[in-house]
Order: sequence, then C-alpha cells, then structure tokens
Amino acid sequence: MRFTRVAAAATAAALTFALTACAGEDAGSSGDTGGAAKSFAAGSTMERLNKAQSVKVGTKFDQPGFGLKGLSGKPEGFDVEVAKIIVKELGIPTDKIEFVETTSKVREDAIVNNNVDFIVATYTINDKRKERVAFAGPYYEAGQNILVKADDTTITGPDAFKAGDKKVCSVTGSTPAENIKTYVKDVAAQVVLFDTYDKCISALDGGQVNAVTTDNVILLGYIAKNEGKYKLAGDNFTKEPYGIGVKLDDKDFRTFINDTLEKAYADGSWKKAWDDTAGKFGAELGTAPAVNRY
Repeated sequence: MRFTRVAAAATAAALTFALTACAGEDAGSSGDTGGAAKSFAAGSTMERLNKAQSVKVGTKFDQPGFGLKGLSGKPEGFDVEVAKIIVKELGIPTDKIEFVETTSKVREDAIVNNNVDFIVATYTINDKRKERVAFAGPYYEAGQNILVKADDTTITGPDAFKAGDKKVCSVTGSTPAENIKTYVKDVAAQVVLFDTYDKCISALDGGQVNAVTTDNVILLGYIAKNEGKYKLAGDNFTKEPYGIGVKLDDKDFRTFINDTLEKAYADGSWKKAWDDTAGKFGAELGTAPAVNRY
C-alpha cells in the first residue's frame, strides 16, 4: 500500500488533522466510515480527496444488482459496494460519497471533464477507451448475453439476428451495442439504441424489439426482478472485464485502487459485496481476477 497511518500527535498540525479526521468519522450515519486519519503522497489524487473528505463517483442508476436507484433514492448494487470499499480506503466516510449517474455514452467524458473522481459502472476495459481514460482492475468478468420474453423460442443466440427479421436493443456507447452489430444483417434496421437499459426493457415489453442484449449479470438482474417474464437466450458469447475508470495519466491513483482491490479480495469484503448484491440473482462470482498493472 502507498499509505500509512498518521502518527498520533507528532506535531500540533498532525494533532489538528487527527481531530478533523475523528469529526469526519462521527459524521457517518451508520458507523460505516473510512477512518479519515491517513496520509498520502503530496499532490496525489488520494491526498486531495482525503483532505476534501468528499468524493464524486460515477455509476449506473438502472442496473439491478450493480447500480440501481432504489426506494432510498440512492443507487445500490455491486458497483456501489466496490466504490465504497475504495472510498473507505481513502479515509472518507461513505456517507460523503456523491453518486453521479453515468450512462455508457458519457463515461469517458465524465472523467476527462472532471465531473467525477472515478467511475464504477459495469465499465468494460478495452483498448479504444484506454485512449482517453485509464482503468484499475478488473474487479469482475462478465459475458454478453441476450434477454428475451420467457415464451420466445425463436432466439437462442446472436446468430438469430443474421436473417434480418428481428430487432435487438442495447445502450448507446456500450460494448454490447458494438458487439451485436457483427451479428445482424442490417444495423440501421435491427439495432435499436437508448441511453438506459430500462428503456430497452420497455421496448421489449411493448413489442418494438425482440430482444435486449448486454452483459449477463445485468440481464439476470432484470430476470430476477420480473420472475417468469424473461429468460436468457443461449450462452455468453463474449468476455467483459469490468474496470474502474480514472484519469488517463493518474498512475498513482490507479495503483492505489488496484492495491485496494487486492486487499478486498484477501479480506473477504469483495466477496461480501457480491453476496449482498448481484450474487442474490444467481450469477457466479468466480475467482478474483488478476489486476492489470499496465
């Protein structure tokens, strides 16, 4: 780890910092705090956020099990819990997180334009995105699949779209939207794109499309929330490593997050985050993926 505990009272300044940290801990509504008394390299993102005692995290608001805005008015899910693990390691109480809805098409812009400090939002790591942002992780590997109505027997995998008579919905700017284009006969006529998956589900319900495609764990969330209404059509046909998006040149912050992920793998908090969220929908967690320290 790149951080150490601050000495209890080495100087008056250190004592002042420690008291401020304690005040920050007391502010937590549920005792779920980060223990703010930590020190980081001068000028680092970690130091800036720790001193501010606040952080903006980009995530999804429409994905059951990963990032879904619930009755509490706050997003809930595996991505949210992973973000909280990172924030606690920064020494910031988790009630000081501002979650910012970050749809697929705006994720890179949100980082580049400083709208968020980092993003945890079912964010597949790929080379094109790495031209604009950097990734810590991966912290999970999903796979693309297809969701259809429970009584649909005509779609059993992506090859079903090659005939050109079926429409499929996905989200603008997402990896699944690009992947499915290679399986359809006519992209303009068959691929329908919205900004959220909720709109795709509504289009499926209304008969405007025949299927919805994205990562299996997201689709399993919709299936679990609507028992007997939908099913998966076939097996996963891609591998989607989820990463945590940060500034392109912020190697130190990326290293800090990777260190934090490895700590979470070892101490069980990563698995608990899964079991409490997406794990309830029947998806497999698998073994902890090796972080990529590029």
